[in-house]
Amino acid sequence: MSEALMPTYARLDLEVERGEGPYLYGTGGRRYLDFAAGIAVNALGHSHPHLVEALTRQAGKLWHCSNLYRIPEGERLAERLCALSSADRVFFCNSGAEAMECSIKLVRKYHDETGNPGRYKMIACEGSFHGRTLTALSAAGNEKHLKGFLPTMAGFTQVAFGNLNELRSAIDDETAAVLVEPIQGEGGIRQAEIDYLRGLRAACDEFGLLLVVDEVQCGVGRTGKFFAHEWAGIAPDVIATAKGLGGGFPMGACLATEKAAVGMTPGTHGSTFGGNPLAMAVANAVLDVVLEEGFLAQVQATGEVLQGRLKTLVAGHPELFAGLRGAGLMLGLECVVPNGEMFKRLYDEGLLTVPAGDNVVRLLPPLIIDESHVEEALGILERVSGNWAKAA
Repeated sequence: MSEALMPTYARLDLEVERGEGPYLYGTGGRRYLDFAAGIAVNALGHSHPHLVEALTRQAGKLWHCSNLYRIPEGERLAERLCALSSADRVFFCNSGAEAMECSIKLVRKYHDETGNPGRYKMIACEGSFHGRTLTALSAAGNEKHLKGFLPTMAGFTQVAFGNLNELRSAIDDETAAVLVEPIQGEGGIRQAEIDYLRGLRAACDEFGLLLVVDEVQCGVGRTGKFFAHEWAGIAPDVIATAKGLGGGFPMGACLATEKAAVGMTPGTHGSTFGGNPLAMAVANAVLDVVLEEGFLAQVQATGEVLQGRLKTLVAGHPELFAGLRGAGLMLGLECVVPNGEMFKRLYDEGLLTVPAGDNVVRLLPPLIIDESHVEEALGILERVSGNWAKAA
């Protein structure tokens, strides 16, 4: 591997040449079943023809223009996202971390604009992950990610994920908002209970706080709904989204209600590349597919098949697995053995996964997979598990 790259990633020795549907191909010609999907980014797999056509067509017309001008595809995408959510306003950016940055700034601006400048603190959850900027790391409060980068940004308090009483006790006169992932991805595919999410909405209403949901990893159809919080029937004030929204093209978005976005006036925030014509064209193409009749129902159905097969695998190998977590096509195998070793053995057999916190291996396949891909993945998982058990 090149020493010219900053070694911030523990990379596998895999040179990727191309991708097709749910498969990645190395330069040596070996094929891998991609149940990592760029960590939930390649929602429609690799080289999806509708996305390729949209990007190619836009590339021949216009790559970039400043946000000083109107970008029709961006306006269309914003209107579609608002129609899909509780939001009335959208800010486009380049990543999930930037979507979170906008969300955090928006919260502080809302309270400042409405006569409560002293309310600036956000209550977040232990085990969360909101991106790699210093502000996003401060919001999550994970000691491992913050080591060497102290001091943190002020204004964040972490409470136990899923404990509504502890969260309510943490609210004071300076609290501005509650921040939560409906399903913690990096934290180990930990899913919030429906009643917990509803309790957060009620607490925010009771104390005049904004509810911010981080849908960067669990949004855009991954659980079988467009946004994961929809399962709880709640209406957040702010939604951060990214990853699957661009289907592999870097982009993110902060969605907010008219009320919450009251302070986001000209000059308060910006992004040079956010909302550029290429990203807008691709994201609209992603929505074309995800919103096709029956697509999300198919994600739910495939997810149920995958979960059923994985539960059988877990039950058959208690020496390797302690449980299964998640929803839809955002699943986590809770390992007894080291998750890094399981991840490596699956890779050696041709199945790409993603390690996560809490000793979990994440399965985040493209949303386009069918039962044949489920069978192929389970064949690899069963082979690895069987060989591991024999060697023990």
